[in-house]
This record gives sequence, C-alpha cells and structure tokens, in this order.
Amino acid sequence: MLGRADSGDALWGEGVGWGEAWPAPAKLNLMLRVVGRRADGYHELQTVFQLIDRCDRLWIDVRDDGRIRRVGDLEGVPEQADLTVRAALALRQASGCALGADIRCEKHLPMGGGLGGGSSDAATTLVALNALWSAGLSEDELAEIALPLGADVPVFIRGRAAWAEGVGERLDPVELPEPWYLVLTPACSVSTKDVFSHPDLTRDSKLITLADFMHGDTVNDCLPVVRREYPEVRSALGLLDPWGGRLTGTGACVFAAFPSESEASAALGRMPAELGGFVARGRNRSPLLDRVAAQTAV
Repeated sequence: MLGRADSGDALWGEGVGWGEAWPAPAKLNLMLRVVGRRADGYHELQTVFQLIDRCDRLWIDVRDDGRIRRVGDLEGVPEQADLTVRAALALRQASGCALGADIRCEKHLPMGGGLGGGSSDAATTLVALNALWSAGLSEDELAEIALPLGADVPVFIRGRAAWAEGVGERLDPVELPEPWYLVLTPACSVSTKDVFSHPDLTRDSKLITLADFMHGDTVNDCLPVVRREYPEVRSALGLLDPWGGRLTGTGACVFAAFPSESEASAALGRMPAELGGFVARGRNRSPLLDRVAAQTAV
C-alpha cells in the first residue's frame, strides 16, 4: 500500500469525533471486452474485477432530522451530484427510513482514473447506512439500488473479485491470485462517456470464458482509443512495458502485477518523480465486508 504521497498506513482508521472509518476500496479491471451495444445505448461487456487495498475513507454520523449532508468539499462535484449523497437518498427512499446522515469522505483514489473511487464511495455509503440505519436490506436489494448509480457500484456492494458481464452488473465471484500491483496515476482524467462513444471503439469482440482469461487473454478494448487520445496514458503505459502494463477500465490509471511488494516498490522507484503512483495488494475480498460485520456485531 505504499505510495509517493503517503505511506498508505492510514487508508482507514479512526476519525476525530466520527468513530471508525468505512473503507471504500479501489478496483482494477484485469481485462475488458466490449462485445455488443444495446438498443438503449449501453454497451455489453465482459470484464474481471479485482479489488486492491488502496481505499478512500468515509465517516458517517447518523442524524435524527432526516437530512442528508456532505461534510467537506469535493472539487468539481456539487453536493447533490456527489455519489455518496445520491446513494444515501436512494437508500432512504427504498427503505422508508426517516433518519439522515452527515457523510465525510477522505479521498485517496483519483477521479477519472478507472479505479472506481466514486462508485466504491457510493457502495460503502449504501452498505454503511444499511447497517447504521438498521434498514435490513439484503445484499441483492442493495445491489439493485446501486446499479442506477453506476455500473461498477454493484461489485463494491458484493465486495468480491468477480467475472462480470452485461453492463458489469452480472457478477460471479472468482478466486484470483493476489499479486502486488504498481499503479501509475497520469495527470489527466479520462471521460468514460467519451471513450464509449468514440467511433473507433471496438464493439464486437467475441465472447470469451473465464478459462480464456486465466490462460492469458487480458485484452482491454478501450486501450487503443485511450492510448491515441490521451498522451499522458500512452507515456505511462510505455514506462510499464517491461512488466506488461495494462489499462484499468477506461483509465487513466495503468498498472502492472508483481510477485512481491519489494519488486513493485522497486519498479515504482524507477518511475519519473513527477508521475503519481502507488503500490497496493490485490484482494479477492473487500475490507468493507469485515467492517460491516464488526458494526452489526456491536
């Protein structure tokens, strides 16, 4: 979990006056195929999600007055557009709960990086408030609420590495190796909407199986478009060429897998000082599952 800006040892923990934080882990897309386009404009995908132990942190304080409030600013994101606020409002409507919440998010994951930070924040909000409000919704019910918030939100609700199809909502848990990843964070934000609307995007990849992926089929169909349109991503990928660098989602983050933390950290040390990056461990189970178990045991 080592990074250039921080040691990673405070990715979740105690907040002053707020109790214990709720983790919102990042994900990597280990492959991404666009296999079709639906009549409603959404794309049919195949992808493999793996979580990593780099997390945003959320602190949530229950309110008796029913008000949902974001505490603190998020640059470029108005409060009512914030996915944590939208998630809380969606849960309150679905559950009929009369309570509210103050939500504070400490960001460690870049926006527009393909790590799913906003989606993970939304999922953590749903899971945490379901417990704190004693709403009693099942995992399936939370995943149903989650999908309109974003195609990646359900995988964070489930909290397990997964083979995914559809728009990313049809999930089958998988057990994957848990290597150490070097993740580079180019100084740009990639628009998922722009990538998926690009005329040169491949939209007719053939379907593969999990076995195909496990035997090395790790194509990301978004890569040619992103490499062409975003020179910062193209440059970062070139730096990772010796280790088989890949793009996560539509980017901008790129990554490579290593068998040990020391090897990943050594590779990070060889990167240009001005390029952001961090080392994190792949995980098949989200720390959010343990956090909610601890909460419900209280």
